[in-house]
Amino acid sequence: MIQKLFRDFSFKNILGIAFGCFISALAINLLLAPNQVAPGGAAGLAVVLYHLFHLPVSVALLLINLPLFVLGWYILGARFGINTLAGTLLLPAFVALTENLLPITNDLLLASIYGGIVMGVGVGIVFRSQGTTGGTPLAAQILHHYSGLTLGQSLLGIDFVVVALAGIVFDGELAMYSLIALMISIKVIDMVQQGLRTAKAAFIISDNSPQIATAVLEKLQRGATLLDGHGAWTNKEREVLLVVVSSSEVSKLKALITAHDANAFVIVTDIHEVQGAGFNR
Repeated sequence: MIQKLFRDFSFKNILGIAFGCFISALAINLLLAPNQVAPGGAAGLAVVLYHLFHLPVSVALLLINLPLFVLGWYILGARFGINTLAGTLLLPAFVALTENLLPITNDLLLASIYGGIVMGVGVGIVFRSQGTTGGTPLAAQILHHYSGLTLGQSLLGIDFVVVALAGIVFDGELAMYSLIALMISIKVIDMVQQGLRTAKAAFIISDNSPQIATAVLEKLQRGATLLDGHGAWTNKEREVLLVVVSSSEVSKLKALITAHDANAFVIVTDIHEVQGAGFNR
């Protein structure tokens, strides 16, 4: 049992989870909890319990997350490991350490926007470190196990219930602010996980694909891949050239393509993250 818990142990990941939990704790204590903004999940429910029963947010988080971890372990097996346990314990710990800090603002809109941003950054870092903060992800997996709903549907349903509860306990306006924070947080989590360094992928269909590929290799120092294609209209075999470049190199790539084939068919699309030679390691 202990071996299963520590099977994915990595000191680097634990540091990342701790840092992400610390940032999330700042979002809760400096922006969200003082302004009664409950952005879904265990943190949102803890904010509601704090204002309803004066239960410290850190204690509420622990009371929510720890039983969920034990229940998830019992129902779903030892799939969570030390990273999930670390997030489950570290978030309440950092919330307790920072709960005496004064709020940054009393403006509800600013608290919702920046609370969602900071919370998203913190949770995103935890996810990138292969952990979770417990709470909603664990509850969603348990709900998914019993209901047949997808994980996405389960997460959305739980977050909606928490936001609705905030509307009942506080008022409808605060529930709308909580929804703003939730939407922003989800978007920022995606950005942190996918990376901020964007790139472009170009699909090039040309009779001169080999020559274009050679020019890309020599003049842009970028890799190129020739894919086998088949034209549905012409019923001819065609080569499709795939090239990935940075955003600043798109104009150079298009000029290079035009120089070899002015009639080439080119599709350029956004890429959120690239790993490999010449890009992120």
